[in-house]
Amino acid sequence: MKSTCTLLLVLLLFLSISAAQNAPAAPAARPDVYHVHFAAAAPSKAAQMADALKTQNPKAPMPGHYLVLRHQDGVDWDFAVIEHLGTKATVEATPGPTPPAVRDLYAWHTDTFVNGPAWPEFAKAMGIGDQSAGKSADSVYVVSVYRAAPGHRDQLEKTLSALPLGASDTSGNVLMQHLEGGPWQFLAIARYNSWQDFATNEKNSVAQTSKGTGPWFELRDHASFHTDTLASRVAP
Repeated sequence: MKSTCTLLLVLLLFLSISAAQNAPAAPAARPDVYHVHFAAAAPSKAAQMADALKTQNPKAPMPGHYLVLRHQDGVDWDFAVIEHLGTKATVEATPGPTPPAVRDLYAWHTDTFVNGPAWPEFAKAMGIGDQSAGKSADSVYVVSVYRAAPGHRDQLEKTLSALPLGASDTSGNVLMQHLEGGPWQFLAIARYNSWQDFATNEKNSVAQTSKGTGPWFELRDHASFHTDTLASRVAP
């Protein structure tokens, strides 16, 4: 009888450990709301659009809390604006009119609300915190959006949360999750101090992928769609 009880206890312990190992990871803390604006400029209007996007709306709920990136290589947006809105966002039925001079700069745009880290954490990772924006002017950013394969959302989030996905050359990473808007579920932004750091990361990544293992394959186990775009910073 005693041996039977011991066997049952061992079995229960094994099942508990197995369940804990297979349980989905706890979601990352994403207490704040951000607005993600991808925009393509009308022909010959890219320079004017850059100037327009540098100026934050005077009615912005969090003055100074925004990041403007310019496309260098990748998908067909020209600018990405990530603006911090605080812990909630509201949409009004009668927003202020967009001046025609600004409206006509656009070929197209998309808007998505996401949740993400608190602003100090985001700003530090993106190199725009107090006294750091000037020192990180040469930063290179990789902006990626992901859509999970059916039934793989938790696994994809866990994989993306392991950023920098085996590479040690990133200077900051953020992972944000879709709330309303575009047809993707996660937005990841990786920052490198320089193009040299980015190149080193790519070299290391290719070497790992050539072995048939690593993050490249893990993402393709769980994502049905993703895009990656290289960008430089326009503001702040």
